[in-house]
Amino acid sequence: MYKDVDPDALAGAIRSVHAGHVLLQPEVAGALLSQEEANGSQGRGGSLTEREREVLGLIADGRSNREIARALVLSEKTVKTHVSNILMKLDLADRTQAALWAVRHGVAG
Repeated sequence: MYKDVDPDALAGAIRSVHAGHVLLQPEVAGALLSQEEANGSQGRGGSLTEREREVLGLIADGRSNREIARALVLSEKTVKTHVSNILMKLDLADRTQAALWAVRHGVAG
């Protein structure tokens, strides 16, 4: 974290993360994308269902499970199941990696 960060920007970032959104510095995002390429998970998106692709796009937009559930008129438990399936099918560790995968492969809304 930089010492000279704008206090309003910092407060906004904290609120965003608290709301369940993903916030990454460009350097970190680039490193995670490089790691994804090394893992070879690029070609696995075809195994996702249409609903999983919708959920993945909303993850990439920084939406929390609650926000995704509201947007798709689903229960949060169903969204969690979709997120778990996405992570398993794409062989990813967490929703941050899923968001980066989605952006990289044009799934983001």
